[in-house]
Amino acid sequence: MQSNMAPSGMAVTPHHLASETALSVLRHGGDAIEAMVAAAATIAVVYPHMNGIGGDGFWLIVPPEGEPVAIDASGAAGSLATLEWYADHAAIPHRGPRAALTVPGTISGWDEALKLSARWGGGRLPLSRLLADAIRYAADGIPVTLSQAHATENKYAELVEMPGFAQTFLTRGETPRPGSRFCQPKLAQTLTRLTTEGLESFYRGPLAKLMAQEMAELGMPITYQDLAAHRARQRVPLRLHHSHGEIYNMTPPTQGLVSLAILGITDHLDMAHADEEETVHRIVEATKKAFALRDKYITDPRHVTLPVQSLLEADKLAALAAEVDDKRAAEWGAGKGPGDTVWMGVIDSNGMAVSFIQSIYHEFGSGVVLPQSGVLWQNRGAAFSLDPAHLLALAPGKQPFHTLNPAAARLADGRTLVYGSMGGDGQPQTQAAIFTRHVIQGMGLQQAVSAPRWLLGRTWGQASDSLKLEGRFSAQTFQRLRELGHEVEALPDFSEAVGHAGAIVRHTNGMLEGAFDPRSNGSAAGF
Repeated sequence: MQSNMAPSGMAVTPHHLASETALSVLRHGGDAIEAMVAAAATIAVVYPHMNGIGGDGFWLIVPPEGEPVAIDASGAAGSLATLEWYADHAAIPHRGPRAALTVPGTISGWDEALKLSARWGGGRLPLSRLLADAIRYAADGIPVTLSQAHATENKYAELVEMPGFAQTFLTRGETPRPGSRFCQPKLAQTLTRLTTEGLESFYRGPLAKLMAQEMAELGMPITYQDLAAHRARQRVPLRLHHSHGEIYNMTPPTQGLVSLAILGITDHLDMAHADEEETVHRIVEATKKAFALRDKYITDPRHVTLPVQSLLEADKLAALAAEVDDKRAAEWGAGKGPGDTVWMGVIDSNGMAVSFIQSIYHEFGSGVVLPQSGVLWQNRGAAFSLDPAHLLALAPGKQPFHTLNPAAARLADGRTLVYGSMGGDGQPQTQAAIFTRHVIQGMGLQQAVSAPRWLLGRTWGQASDSLKLEGRFSAQTFQRLRELGHEVEALPDFSEAVGHAGAIVRHTNGMLEGAFDPRSNGSAAGF
């Protein structure tokens, strides 16, 4: 399978309808930011088990000139979400109204990004044009993907009793068949309201007041005041000075540090000449080091105890690299677990590059669908701890920890790269695999995305923190990794457990090259 190439614009998403939405906006004069907002709206409708407007988003924007800009569009815990409110729980539940405890930030991110677009000379298309596809797909219906059908079937028992779930996502009480028509008329109405009332209405308008009333009736710990207080925040991205260029990622409360630390550690190892087993082993060992940094430091940025950028200094990363043993796998603890997410990338004809992630955390989030507005609410707040001494202790107004982290790079050879993946613990590992294979080892872009991948940590519904490899790896690789001391398990050949990844490269001659993940329903669409 070859990468797609085009001269004027490129979009990569894990659902082909979202890719086509972005491409249509680019064809009609929109910039990469406008195209991404449109794609974000569409994929919120057509991939509802992975993301939605009731979730969070993170942006990494690399303009043709000047410094990259990050947008943190993640929400905080509601004002009623206190430790006392969960006193009768051993942990925050993963489903139901008590799991739906944080403000969804993704709509605020769309709004903030569009303001940047207008400031940089974009903003040519009205919001009604950007959301048109999403509204049509919600109202008229889309074919259920195999991914959505499998997620519904696998999580049926824990979701069927959640408020609004059965009415929205089941067909006469049963899992919808792949290819059957799936309509979301209430969501269509809500998206239409946003085009007339403005995106701000989600937080400080009639729509926000409606949702606040719905949340109160369902017993969710979020108020209208919590919605009204929310704002997306621009951030200076974390950056890694790598031998192959500058690599960027997201600041806390995300694990962007992990993705950069892995590449920073392996930059001190000989990855260019590493064979398959050495590549996996070294990245896995670097991942363990990076996870240790994450678990020690990453939380709400107001509670971080040191400048996270300082952890990416070359001498610190070199010291960690020196601890990597090529002969033996190190012991490690446990990961944060899985998360359903979508990564999408767009680069336009002017070279504006966007790396974007949107998520509701677990499949179908909290499972709670607001009865009138049709908004499926995330369960990102389940990442909080009820231990008041814990780094991630719950507190009203506090941002939860996020696995989400969109990546981008300005390479030393003049190319620009945006790339990313869904998949909780797997996101930084997949990013490292793609960057290492393509940039360092010279593998073709599509081949780097399609090639067999691995996951250190848990997959959906499993308690095992083993090293999981897709079955397409050679028997020799399985055997050699076991000999090094890894607890190795096999996954199916093209497993969703290793995430849906993608990448776009802008070459020095202006040509755009896109690669999508065959594990997804996606595409790389260009013109």
